[in-house]
Amino acid sequence: MYRHWLFIVLSILITSCTSVSKEKIHIVGSQNTDLFQWLNGEGYDLVFHNDIMPAVEGMNIGEALLVLSTEYPKNRVAIPDAFFSTVEEKNIKYFIEYPEDFEGLESNGEVLKTRLERAVVVSDQFGNGLPPMKILGINDCHVITSEVNDPLVVVAKVAGLDSAVYGLEGVPAYPLLYKKDQGFIALSKLSDFAKGRFGPEAQWQALWSYIINEITLQDKQFSFDTWPRVVEPSFDASENITRKDKINSVKKGVDWFEKGKFYIAEDWKDYWLKYQGDGTNPIGPPVPEDFQSGDGTEGLLEGHSSNIFYDGTQQYRYWIRADVQGEGAYALAAAASLLDDPAYNLPAENLIEFLYRENLTTGPRSDPDSAAYGLIGWSNTHPFVYYGDDNARAILGVIGAMAHMQKEAWNDEMIAGIMANFRTTGKNGFRGSRLNNTNLQRLGWKHYWNQETINPAPHFESWMWAIYLWLYDKTGYEPLLAKSKKAIEIMMDKYPEEWHWTNGIQQERARMILPLAWLVKVEDTPEHREWLDRIVSKLLENQVESGAIMEELGGADKGKYGRTASNQEYGLHEAPLIFENGDPIADMLYTSNFAFFSLNEAAHATGNPVYFEALEKLSDFLTRIQVKSKTIKDLDGAWFRAFDYERWEYWASNADAGWGAWGTLTGWTQSWIVATQVLVLQDQSYWDLTKTSKIADTFEQKSSLMLEEYK
Repeated sequence: MYRHWLFIVLSILITSCTSVSKEKIHIVGSQNTDLFQWLNGEGYDLVFHNDIMPAVEGMNIGEALLVLSTEYPKNRVAIPDAFFSTVEEKNIKYFIEYPEDFEGLESNGEVLKTRLERAVVVSDQFGNGLPPMKILGINDCHVITSEVNDPLVVVAKVAGLDSAVYGLEGVPAYPLLYKKDQGFIALSKLSDFAKGRFGPEAQWQALWSYIINEITLQDKQFSFDTWPRVVEPSFDASENITRKDKINSVKKGVDWFEKGKFYIAEDWKDYWLKYQGDGTNPIGPPVPEDFQSGDGTEGLLEGHSSNIFYDGTQQYRYWIRADVQGEGAYALAAAASLLDDPAYNLPAENLIEFLYRENLTTGPRSDPDSAAYGLIGWSNTHPFVYYGDDNARAILGVIGAMAHMQKEAWNDEMIAGIMANFRTTGKNGFRGSRLNNTNLQRLGWKHYWNQETINPAPHFESWMWAIYLWLYDKTGYEPLLAKSKKAIEIMMDKYPEEWHWTNGIQQERARMILPLAWLVKVEDTPEHREWLDRIVSKLLENQVESGAIMEELGGADKGKYGRTASNQEYGLHEAPLIFENGDPIADMLYTSNFAFFSLNEAAHATGNPVYFEALEKLSDFLTRIQVKSKTIKDLDGAWFRAFDYERWEYWASNADAGWGAWGTLTGWTQSWIVATQVLVLQDQSYWDLTKTSKIADTFEQKSSLMLEEYK
């Protein structure tokens, strides 16, 4: 009889255990989490509770429980003393995130706030989809520091795109996720993966699939149809792009300046100056929502830093750069022309006036007797530094803006800027990467004019050659052509083995296309066309079907910033977005943006249908990947530096110390994409846009003053 009743009791217990709905998950925490949105979309019956112990006590044997943080990162989740014994007794499977200390977890209250660190898988528990050393991006992670045996995932500063290529060598690793009895403990908050903009999505989907299947005792295949996103591309990879879509992209692109409050306003200049500091680290939180946007009179901020906060917002770069002012003016004037809305011309004019009112162009730069006369300072904190490529983009921006606005108001300043760079260009047509005011005043401009400098670095040299060719076309001043041709010939002779590259060889090709295209415009010879086609064809070997241009590293001995050499080096200096050639990453700061503009000039200069086809594909691609966000308004309409075109999401190595994967730039990135999109829509080149410039009217007088006996 005893055995009979024992069998009945056991049968009842087994039946009660097996009848538990595996589609039910109990949650202690808020419904306002990304995890809830996803699980709800996957069809789970989600039961919410206010307190942990009443939830556990009311649960059936073998059910699943999520204990989620609601006050992250300020307060950790208190775990009652009886929790673990109760869940063990009832065989409850659980996931707990960001808990306070309990027996077996002693942290002394220490929480590490990360910046460059990423999550790294260190266990083989997750299967082939998430093998050891796989990287999961987790931004601004506040992780409880504690000794844990056999963690599943750790947080560490590691080099690599998708995998920690050097393992965990040489850097501390902090446990992030580990298994405890029949549950999981996360030492940070993982449930708001979309708000925190964790990536890549596939890795996080694999992690969460594993956790949910483990605690529900399932082997479910998830659809991820309701996987939330707060920041995403405007269009899918295969969506057809219309002319209207591109026009809307232009409007969103210039409206972003105001939406993001990148125009400094007079009444919050003190706020801007506080975060700008001396310009060595001009980083701060987003401009407060209650601040009003300016109108360009006080200048245009640089954009976002690549640092993402735990809530998905990003730091701003509180810096005033000269090139950004000219480039921004060009984009605004271009939009005014396309959209037939002259309101955009007001901030465009204000930005140009700002450029020529501030210390960027005043002091020794406005003194005709100074060796620096006409040069444009790098930034308002470093006006004494002169980069030729930055000067070139500021000048091209102002000239382009004038053409769209049908104005000639700043021609004298443009002549001074161009000739200031020309007279500090050596006999071979090279200036070197940068000049500084101290040496320039000490040595005089003629010292540089007579140098034998050769600097085969298109990033720093080539766009100024393009400007010399442009000015030669307007004035007929032969030395402009002669020096440019000599430099271009030397550069082409040294391609590719002796080219110096900065963050990749693709950006150097993208920069070189412009002077080659305009050389064809002034001297259309078979040799000049061959030079142009050699570079364009090589660039386009890396253009994929979606229109994206894949990044590429050059020879190891010529790269200024090559692949990150160790975990310790990650994030210490400028760096590429890729780790090795073949990584499916496009760069909108250094390559695609400038290739877009230059390819348009090459297509119109030659009429080559291959160039036009590639241009159209790139135009479509850039339209598709423009940022769309309903919740983070200062990102809506922007372009990030990095895009993974195979995953179709914003992902890359974030090793660059200043302008990383999720950085934005109102000038370099935003303005050239917007302004070129306008050229594409209007079916014209910059060369033709600006062909009626009257800059030659005062060229003789201005150039004679600046070149003296060398005229």
